[in-house]
Amino acid sequence: MRVLNALKRNDPHNLYKCLHMRHYFDFKNHICMVFDLLGQSIYDWLKDNSFCPFPPSQIQYFARQLLTSVSFLHRLGLIHTDLKPENILLANGAYQQVPYKKSPTKMRRILLDPEIRLIDFGSATFQNEHHSSVVSTRHYRAPEIILGEALFQTHDNLEHLAMMQAVLGPIPDKLIRTAHKSSQKYFVHGRLDYPNNETKGNSKKYVRALRPLRDYVVPTGNRPDNLQFAADFMDLLSRLLTYDPAERITASQALRHPYFSYILDDNGQVLGFSKTTSKSSSSPSTIPINNSPSSLPSVSGSPGMMPPSLPPPVAPSSSSVAVSYK
Repeated sequence: MRVLNALKRNDPHNLYKCLHMRHYFDFKNHICMVFDLLGQSIYDWLKDNSFCPFPPSQIQYFARQLLTSVSFLHRLGLIHTDLKPENILLANGAYQQVPYKKSPTKMRRILLDPEIRLIDFGSATFQNEHHSSVVSTRHYRAPEIILGEALFQTHDNLEHLAMMQAVLGPIPDKLIRTAHKSSQKYFVHGRLDYPNNETKGNSKKYVRALRPLRDYVVPTGNRPDNLQFAADFMDLLSRLLTYDPAERITASQALRHPYFSYILDDNGQVLGFSKTTSKSSSSPSTIPINNSPSSLPSVSGSPGMMPPSLPPPVAPSSSSVAVSYK
């Protein structure tokens, strides 16, 4: 509740798409929190849509919203620690069905409104406060978490590192040398010890099925603008997925990337360029470090500062809300 209160206090109009607690109240010694009623998670939407991909224009819109949310959190000194598709909800799940171009007899759902909300701040922590060394769901765990001082090191972590290598290339020597002693067992002579005698067949199968990141970013047609868009998309992904967190692009930097200058249709064709984000105004190599977007207002308080106490409990209104019991 302390984190939720800080989010609402610093963003009363919810410009940054983080979950807002509307009210809370006590019910038979249970604290009940009231939120806006939202739609499915992005993961559940994909699952119900037979994992048909979102249109490129909506992927771009999701990315802009999510990076804006994360940039806002970082300016507050907050770390979410559990970013994943299950924790990104659609504000409105209304959709239309259209033929899927890769299979004309198959229909797929297209969202009418791709607005999202970032949820589940139960594990969020202020950066300068003590926090657990075990953070994030294991399927989405960052390399620095696996290679850091984790309480539990399992073969799942080794498999995740192998998957990262299959998609992103070899783990840098620097990270291997500086890895915590509890994760040194994953490496032999400076190389990832995978597969080994304990590796299961299914694990090998899953890792072998993965392809390099560049194979997943395919241009839509051969027009120069489409080819450049694919190249910029690939560049942004590479920077966001850089192994070394010290070299990884920040959320604020990513928002200034040329990828967001393109105007796309639902099929991924480039229609033009945004007037507010000049494609030539900043190349990836000149994105300023720690320079937040100008649209972000200043926030009150210091990172890690205890927010003011919550107001007295109030009864929930009769509008569309969801109640969470704790």
